[in-house]
Amino acid sequence: MQLLSFVLTYPLILLLSVLPMRVLYIISDFFFFLVYYVFRYRKEVVLANLHLAFPEKSEDEIALISKKFFKHFTDLVVESVKYFSISEKEIQKRYKFLNPELVDNYSKKKKGIIIVGAHQANWEWSTSMPLALETTILGAYTKIQNKYYEKAIKKSRKRFGIDGYKTSETILNIQKNIDNKLQAAYILLSDQSPQPHKTYYWSKFFGVKVPIHTGAEMLAKKFDFVVINYVARKVKRGYYEVEFQLITETPKDFDDYQITDKYTKITEENIRLQPELYLWSHKRFKHSDKVPKEFL
Repeated sequence: MQLLSFVLTYPLILLLSVLPMRVLYIISDFFFFLVYYVFRYRKEVVLANLHLAFPEKSEDEIALISKKFFKHFTDLVVESVKYFSISEKEIQKRYKFLNPELVDNYSKKKKGIIIVGAHQANWEWSTSMPLALETTILGAYTKIQNKYYEKAIKKSRKRFGIDGYKTSETILNIQKNIDNKLQAAYILLSDQSPQPHKTYYWSKFFGVKVPIHTGAEMLAKKFDFVVINYVARKVKRGYYEVEFQLITETPKDFDDYQITDKYTKITEENIRLQPELYLWSHKRFKHSDKVPKEFL
């Protein structure tokens, strides 16, 4: 069944990916109409998230952010499809890294680096990071069910030099690289909402208590790695600029969860600058009613 699903859909994705971006955006406009006006895909979820995150905004402001989000969301889908065939020249034109020297300076010192980020703007194109940085880039990923798509996506992301490893094998991979004296930077998207029973820490995100991933902080302290945030901002349709932001180069100087709090604060500040670019279609605040007593 997995093979049949792959054979029926993957060729179509490849065919779409070779289309010019202007054609893909016409397709995106059509899907926006269907998603927003006809099927109203997760519209209530998006509006509920925005009301919680921005209680100070009016109904009209919330509605406008919601509409802009869905326009960006359908663009993100076609941009992700384009990634399967986009050239090195085109992605460097469309996805520019403004200050790669911040990361390179630490890699030249042979320091291990944790690069954290959020599901904001276009995170799929961030796998072009090796084109801008002078270090080995490795990315954690969650295995998908279809093994054929798993292989195809991993191959696609590897075209520009990034290699992936299962999230569950992060520590083993880092330790192996350290033992082999391989300096590297590890990308972790850390804004997902973990399951409450797997959560060690709860804190406020847009004023709402939610479970928070602490893996990046744990790894940084365990291996004494520099922690750097990256944020992509949309300049115009199909064009992004990425900025690296230092969180700390001395993780062991911080008390427990201070690095996590700093990352969460930076993420919230970045989202506020372009709120329509965040992934509001997921129930980011769904566990707010399960806060343990010690975190109330």
